[in-house]
Amino acid sequence: MATSSEIYFELVELSGRVVAKGTWSAALRANCLYQCAHLVKPGRRCRLLKGSLEITPITRLAALDLSSGTCIQVVWLSSSAADRYLQSRAFAAIKADGSVVTWGNAGFGGNSSAVAPLLKEGVVRVCATYHALAAIKEDGSVVTWGNAGSGGDSSAVAPLLKEGVVQVCGNSQAFAAIKEDGSVVTWGDADYGGDSSAVAPLLTEGVVQVCGSNLAFAAIKADGSVVTWGHAEFGGDSSAVAPLLKEGVVQVCGNSNAFAAIKEDGSVVTWGDADYGGGDSLAVAPLLAEGVVQVCGNSLAFAAIKADGSVVTWGNAGCGGDSSAVAPLLTQGVVQVCGNSQAFAAIKEDGSVVTWGDAGCGGCSSAVAPLLREGVVQVC
Repeated sequence: MATSSEIYFELVELSGRVVAKGTWSAALRANCLYQCAHLVKPGRRCRLLKGSLEITPITRLAALDLSSGTCIQVVWLSSSAADRYLQSRAFAAIKADGSVVTWGNAGFGGNSSAVAPLLKEGVVRVCATYHALAAIKEDGSVVTWGNAGSGGDSSAVAPLLKEGVVQVCGNSQAFAAIKEDGSVVTWGDADYGGDSSAVAPLLTEGVVQVCGSNLAFAAIKADGSVVTWGHAEFGGDSSAVAPLLKEGVVQVCGNSNAFAAIKEDGSVVTWGDADYGGGDSLAVAPLLAEGVVQVCGNSLAFAAIKADGSVVTWGNAGCGGDSSAVAPLLTQGVVQVCGNSQAFAAIKEDGSVVTWGDAGCGGCSSAVAPLLREGVVQVC
């Protein structure tokens, strides 16, 4: 039984499935809840929500408002373009003591000597653009290095990055940071999201998540609305679907050229490059009107899992937007979809795997088909 110094929580997915439950010391930070969620789906990022409030990894459990219960909603995040296939040209390793070690292309973040004194301790997370890196520290400050024009130089916004930062997101050329007060700070290439002045009044409070495409950003606010900026053709301009993004959005997924948003009612809204990215989902609109619980993107297509375990795809046909060749296998039982640059792989309840998209990028798994008929628990 939980004591006064312990708190009982249940972590629940959008589908209603309880993924974890138990008691934790009230003195702990919410990082322990994130660790528990990640044990369920290793390698997958997620958001934890208490009502409309996002719980960050550094949130103290004792500070949570439990008047409405102890249920924590888990929203699994599909990797954005910057996270999955728009990789940095350097590595950064966080050690147990909070220090950072870097290597790789020196000009693109592999050489961190200019900020080395700031990376000796206290780092809890590192995020990348194509050519630069940004580290969040325990005190909420941010340290950047690498190519100046791609976000390695944050001097223009340095006073805003000294404290209070809880999340940093990178697209290929810029960064966006969310602060404790829900405001957003951006830097990097001005044309590709580093300059958010056009929507600045909308980013002063209430932001709970930022997601990137290749050259744009989308932010979800606590009221369920979405704000976008950056290159218009890559999703920075969402005016065509603005009425649908005023409320009720719970997740946004970006691929290289477009975004897809899941709403509370299970419907999906898309915008961005219509021809090469999945910004136009009109062909499958009736299937996206309700029941969607997860959206995953690769470079130029999207795949959505519905509550009944079926999968809906759209976007560039050769990159996985067309799943007709495996359609009978995607009508039920799918529990996870993973995308690489030009293909998708779906895990089913029985542990089998279904693949489609560009054959040379993994869309054809016939060579290992006998090994993928059962027993698979994760694909990355």
